[in-house]
Amino acid sequence: MLDELDRALVHALRIDGRAPFGRVAAVLGVSPQTVARRYRRLRAEAGLRIVGLADPHRTGRTRWLLRLSAGPHAAQSLAQALVRRGDTAWVKLTSGGTEITAIVETAPGDDGHSLLLRDIPRAATVTAVSAHCLLHTYRGGPTVWPGSAEALDEDQQARLRPMFERPARPMAGLDDSDRALICALHHDGRTALGDLAAATGRTPATVARRLAELRADGTVFLDVELDPRLLGVGLQALLWMTVAPAHLDRVARALTHHRELAFVAATTGPTNLAATALCADPADLHRYLTHHLAALPGITALESAPVLRTLKSAGPVPAPPGRPSGPQRRAFA
Repeated sequence: MLDELDRALVHALRIDGRAPFGRVAAVLGVSPQTVARRYRRLRAEAGLRIVGLADPHRTGRTRWLLRLSAGPHAAQSLAQALVRRGDTAWVKLTSGGTEITAIVETAPGDDGHSLLLRDIPRAATVTAVSAHCLLHTYRGGPTVWPGSAEALDEDQQARLRPMFERPARPMAGLDDSDRALICALHHDGRTALGDLAAATGRTPATVARRLAELRADGTVFLDVELDPRLLGVGLQALLWMTVAPAHLDRVARALTHHRELAFVAATTGPTNLAATALCADPADLHRYLTHHLAALPGITALESAPVLRTLKSAGPVPAPPGRPSGPQRRAFA
């Protein structure tokens, strides 16, 4: 479990993942050396990572929530194949280890759907598959789980919140330098400006200005990866809900006020609302489902699946020693 200072540091990084340690230290009332030491320890021992992500809607990409079923001996290898791909995130094993859930991003055109149209059908060990297009994300991405952002008061949060001037005109599309910048931030959201300049072919001043524009416009945001068990989460569960279309937006917005939920999104398919619940234990999940969620009118069907293991989060999985760690798009199986 994290102590009070660790939680405050995580909350600070959720507000601004690139905040200088000196500014974080001033807000937390400790020395910059203490902040740097705590950050290094959390990276080494708790898997803390700052990950730069691009808003898929602003970059012309589509996100899919993928559900695969396979035999108990095949599911792990299939999940690892998904982990190795550069177009996947949040790869999880659920339902006794026989179901895999993942988020897949596809680019415009048929080639961007190779996983859905070609690679999965070739995998003989897959016994069932469904792909749900993410239509609208109500919580997730820039909107963080409340359980990881409760350590700082309003004044501290205001002092840490980055102030970017929004561009006067809508920005043009991303160029190759922008894509290189996003790729570098995807591997480490705190990459130094000098290294970002080397990766993009721009000067550090140009990189700093462009990154500020992309963050102000909402094209790029920074996420914090951390094992939720360190924040008291003993059980994760995926929730698949069916809601009448007339009530979908109302129900989804109501769910954003539920502290237990880290992700809420409207999707295509017979279950048109997906969520991720983070609870202390099975009894806590039962209370949430039978009291808090059950009290919300409009949900006509609910399926829940405990998460047994998260194999990949938002950022790429580091390559083993001796292997390159750049973007990969490997065969599904």
